[in-house]
Amino acid sequence: MATAHLPACFVDVHVLQSVPVSTLNRDDLNAVKTVDYGGVRRTRVSSQSWKRALREEFQKEIGQYATRTRRIGKAVADVLKEKHGWGHQEARRAGAHVVAASGIKFAIEGKPDQEDYEAITNGLVYLSSESIEELAALAAEHPDKIKKKKIEKATDKSQLPAAEIQEIIRRGNAVIHTFGRMLAEVDGADVDGAVQVAHAFTTHRSDVQVDYFTAVDDLTAAWGETGSGHLNEAEFSAGTFYRFATIDLRELIANMGKVHTSQGPRDASEDARNIAGAFLSAFIRSLPQAKKNSTAPHTAPDLVHISVRSDRPLSFAAAFETPVRFAQGGGHGAASRDQLVAYARTATTLMGSNRILSAHWAGTGQDIEGLGARVDSFDALVEAGVGAAFAPLGSGA
Repeated sequence: MATAHLPACFVDVHVLQSVPVSTLNRDDLNAVKTVDYGGVRRTRVSSQSWKRALREEFQKEIGQYATRTRRIGKAVADVLKEKHGWGHQEARRAGAHVVAASGIKFAIEGKPDQEDYEAITNGLVYLSSESIEELAALAAEHPDKIKKKKIEKATDKSQLPAAEIQEIIRRGNAVIHTFGRMLAEVDGADVDGAVQVAHAFTTHRSDVQVDYFTAVDDLTAAWGETGSGHLNEAEFSAGTFYRFATIDLRELIANMGKVHTSQGPRDASEDARNIAGAFLSAFIRSLPQAKKNSTAPHTAPDLVHISVRSDRPLSFAAAFETPVRFAQGGGHGAASRDQLVAYARTATTLMGSNRILSAHWAGTGQDIEGLGARVDSFDALVEAGVGAAFAPLGSGA
């Protein structure tokens, strides 16, 4: 599919989701993250936090995986041991050779004859799972070069083919070409992400509360003694969150056109539609997993709206600059929905309704006007949005 046949530029996805007692995202002091917006304090979940949960869900949806790590050497060594039958020490040496040949700055921990010997990059490196496998296979082709020289310090040079190693690192897959990658030390490895994810925040004022908790020492209790074996405090909050993300379809198709595997280039047009659908589905269904065992906040979204735009992304976050007031009978969900719909109508009029190529929604509400056509499920919503985004010009879709 050529880019010229793609009428859309962006697919926007808006989510309202009520989350009960939870601690989805914490700061360096272990406190719930917040933001002041519209003169009141809101609970916030950073885009980095939600993107990690989103990325993990996306990888399962799309069936491709990527790893962000400083320990490329260990990853390569593990593959050499598991799939190539190498011993522990020689595999670790091979991993150090791969890192030294990559052109990425690194440091050595331990000595080549020690268990903890490892070359660790100075910064995190984002690699596709396929690239790690290919790096191990390349190292396995040069056992003599690896045995001949030990990498004992950051200035040591590897005799492995640096150009081939850097070419493998330069490759990406659907995950990297969707979310992007910063890797300045390898020429041509940087990838501008095709998706943008906003910080989530509650549509209303949300006070952080402190939970004082204790844990009983079972043996002490059995012996008839009183008192706790542990006590502590933890913060939590609850509320209705507004979430927003967008996909730049032209950027996505351009990125996927750069994808090459060991079997050759991939078909960008075939991949882009599947990736867009997987991303939308993953965004709708993802939830950060912090404190999940003690809060289990596994709710479904109350409302999801997907629009396909020909001009630019349009967030509805400003709908909640004036905080939502709870309804007479309690609750912020319905009031948040009404406030979002009212703002969406106004914003669409101001920006031009002709810029919207398609709009659909799904959720718990009834007879919502201003968000396009209703569909019965989130799967159907994603299908409708992706179908409209990739409809050829003049198809009438």
